[in-house]
Amino acid sequence: MKNKRILAALLAACALSLTACGGEAVQNAETSAATKETENSTEETEAEETVFSLEKIVTDEALEMSRLNEGNMTRLAKLAKKLEAGEEVTVAYLGGSITQGSSAGDNLCYARLTTNWFEQTYPDATINYVRAGIGATGSYIGVHRADTDVLAYNPDIVFIDFSVNDTVENTERNKDSYDSLLRKIWSWESAPAIVCIGMTMEDGTSFQDYHCEIARKYDVPYISYKNVILDVIDKGIIEWKDISDDDIHPNVEGHSVLSALLTGYLEYAFANGDPDGAESDFSAESADVFKNATLLRPSNTEPEMAGFTLDENNFGNMYGYWTVRSGSGDFGGAYLKFEVEAQNIGVLFGKLVGRGAKFEVKIDGETVKTVDGNFPGGWGNYVECIEVARFDQVGKHTVEIVPVNGDGAVINITAVAVS
Repeated sequence: MKNKRILAALLAACALSLTACGGEAVQNAETSAATKETENSTEETEAEETVFSLEKIVTDEALEMSRLNEGNMTRLAKLAKKLEAGEEVTVAYLGGSITQGSSAGDNLCYARLTTNWFEQTYPDATINYVRAGIGATGSYIGVHRADTDVLAYNPDIVFIDFSVNDTVENTERNKDSYDSLLRKIWSWESAPAIVCIGMTMEDGTSFQDYHCEIARKYDVPYISYKNVILDVIDKGIIEWKDISDDDIHPNVEGHSVLSALLTGYLEYAFANGDPDGAESDFSAESADVFKNATLLRPSNTEPEMAGFTLDENNFGNMYGYWTVRSGSGDFGGAYLKFEVEAQNIGVLFGKLVGRGAKFEVKIDGETVKTVDGNFPGGWGNYVECIEVARFDQVGKHTVEIVPVNGDGAVINITAVAVS
C-alpha cells in the first residue's frame, strides 16, 4: 500500500522525537520500533493487538477521505523542487493550543513530527521550523499576529489550525478573519504554500465547514482530521479516548495521526503537482475585512496611560502587556489611550479566573463596549479578543481603555488589533 512509506517515516520521526525526551518513554518507543524491524510476524500481530497502531487508522481510504479539498498543488510542487535540490526551506505552523502542542508536548506534537518527516525525507535540505501556536486563540487573533509570528520568517509552507477555536458565537467575524488570513499568507513575498487543517471536538463541534468553504473558494488544500477520526470511531476501530485525553486536544497518538494525514497529503501533492502549472486564483470577490491586520503591542507602541504599568513578562504565551491592579476595586481614574489609523479595531485582553475586572472601550470619546475580564470557575487565565468597531473606511481614531470600578482587581490589556 502506498501509505506504508508515510507511516514508516512517521514512526521513525516519533522514535527520533522520543529519543530527545529521555526516560522510560524513550525505552518504550525504541522497543516498539525495534519490534517492528526484528520480531517475527506472530509477535507483530500480538503487538498490534495491544499497542496503538497508525495502520489501523491511516489507510489509503483514510488518506483520500482526509482530502476535503485536494486543492491547487502548484506551490507544493515548487516546494518539492526546493527540497529535492537541497535548498533551505522554512516550514511554519499557525494555530491554537493543538499547534502549541497541548497533550503531546514539544517533541511529539504534530508540528514537530511533520517537520521530522521533512528532515528525514529530504536530508540534504535545511529545514527551518516555525511553530506559532497559542492556546485559546482563533483566526481573529491569528490574522492580526501572522505578520510577526509567521510571515516575518518568510515561510515556504504554512499549516493553519483554527477549526476548534473559531466558534459560531462569532461566525461572521471568524469567516472574515480566516478569509483575510489566507489572502495575507498567499500574497506574502516568499509565496508560501498553504495547507489548512480541520480538527474536531469529541461531539463533532468544529468550524471545518465554514473554513473549508473559504479554502475551496481559493482552491487551497484542506485536510480533515475530523472526518477520519469520526469515521474510524463510528466503525469501532478506536474510541475517542484512544486519541485524546479530554474532549478537544489530541494526545500523542492523535498528533501522530494528524501528522500522518498531513505527510500523506504532502507525498501525494509532491508526486502529482506541477511546479509550472497555474497557481490558486485569489481573484475571487472578498471584502478582505482584515487586510493589513496587525497588533499594537508594548513592543511597537507607547500609549498614553495613567494607573496602568507595563509588564514585559509572558501572559497567555504573548510577551508584554499593560496592567492595572486595585485591591479595593477602585482604579482611581486609570486609563490607556491609543491613537490609531484603522478601519477595524479590536482589543486583546486577559480573561482571569476569579479576579478580572470590567473595563469600557471608548472610540473617539464614546463608549462602544463594556468588557468583563473575569472568568469565574474557568480552566485558567488566557488572552481573549473582542472586536469593537468597524468603519466604512480607514481613518484616525482614539481608543481608550477605562476600568470600571467595582468587583474585580486586575485588568490586563495585551494589544489593540487594527486593520
